[in-house]
Amino acid sequence: MITPEKDNTLDSKTYFIETYGCQMNFADSEIVNSIMIEQGHKAADTPENADIIFVNTCSIRDNAERRVWDRLKYFRSLRTRKQQNKTVGVLGCMAERIREKFLDEEKLVDLVVGPDAYRDIPNLLEQVEDGRKAVNVLLSLEETYADIAPVRTTGNGVSAFVSIMRGCDNMCSFCVVPFTRGRERSRSADSIISEITALSEQNYKEVTLLGQNVNSYNDNGTTFAQLMYRACQVNPEMRIRFSTSHPKDFPDELLSIINEQPNICNYIHIPAQSGNSELLKKMRRPYTREEYLVLIDRMRELIPGVALSTDIITGFCGETEDQHRDTLSLMETVNYDLAYMFAYSERERTLAHRKYEDDIPEEVKKRRLSEIIDLQMKNQEAQNAKEVGKTHLVLVEGPSKRDENQLCGRTDTNKMVVFDRKDLERGDYAAVRITSHTAATLKGDVLHKSSIQEFQQHSAAPVLQHA
Repeated sequence: MITPEKDNTLDSKTYFIETYGCQMNFADSEIVNSIMIEQGHKAADTPENADIIFVNTCSIRDNAERRVWDRLKYFRSLRTRKQQNKTVGVLGCMAERIREKFLDEEKLVDLVVGPDAYRDIPNLLEQVEDGRKAVNVLLSLEETYADIAPVRTTGNGVSAFVSIMRGCDNMCSFCVVPFTRGRERSRSADSIISEITALSEQNYKEVTLLGQNVNSYNDNGTTFAQLMYRACQVNPEMRIRFSTSHPKDFPDELLSIINEQPNICNYIHIPAQSGNSELLKKMRRPYTREEYLVLIDRMRELIPGVALSTDIITGFCGETEDQHRDTLSLMETVNYDLAYMFAYSERERTLAHRKYEDDIPEEVKKRRLSEIIDLQMKNQEAQNAKEVGKTHLVLVEGPSKRDENQLCGRTDTNKMVVFDRKDLERGDYAAVRITSHTAATLKGDVLHKSSIQEFQQHSAAPVLQHA
């Protein structure tokens, strides 16, 4: 694996990366960090203090794109003030999708770099210096950046993301990812384990394996379940998470491994998108409502106490009130611990854009989304109320945002807990008894420092065995 080294032959500049969207984008920004540092550049603390500003973009939702446009206009305005030579570049999904608008129509940026072209950034920066348009948005069938060691300049120093694959072959009718990130390809298992080992040596305590559909991971016969097993063996005191899984191909083998291995977290993100089978078919989600619920039952059967989260899209093309109510009833049936909820926004190049009409009025989308959010908050409050009186192993992430005298951290079921500092430090494990709750957060009393193995050995209740 390549470790960045400073190249003193190049003029050192400062750079800043502002990242939007999913965890994959944040992982990509760490790859760009590595490439820039290898070239002798240094990370700046703010965009105003940087010679080069990169905006790593997301195309999944219209709201994310609007925020990016606003930021790009602001960054461009900096050039009319004191920093005439500031370079602005767009990275990632929006770069691939609307490159012409960035460069020719709006003239907001100097370079445009797609998610498979980050290695070319040094060349593109040279083109900018020469006054040329700098664009590379070519998608690759092979690029995984497996040989580049990510440089993590942000984050809490406790948890890290590790990208295990790139692209997506699922072609859901609403999703632009296959067009912006390309076809699915898996990174070598050995390179993934090497990165996790390096993180363990740097005292990281939690790693999340990332992919658009991790179930599809396959490296010369190594399946995702086998990769998860190898990952959890690196360090028994390092937690392992993963995201995201598709309901169509979730393996029983993985459920058994999660249940058996105490350092694999009892938390699964399993996007439903809709609770209506007809709408799922229109979305090109190859499962029915009934099949999805069978999978949920199987997860809870094989992993006692598992926490579940989901993605929900409301207002998809042609969605009726009955279909909307089916989504609400699915949410009531499953009782998710967490949900990411969105109103449908049409994306160019998708099947839905080509074939269906975005015919649900905005006021209807907003009303349905409000109903979905209200129900989820009610469910979360009820789920969190069940935690009061239980003891969980919590990984300390850092100070609470609201009170510096308190710390916060997550249970292995991905619930945030706030508690007094006592003698704890970032990266410690602590046994915490839950005393109160809100819909978003748990509060608790620290009993003592602990470890994954110690907590497992001394937990009396089976439901807490992997907590």
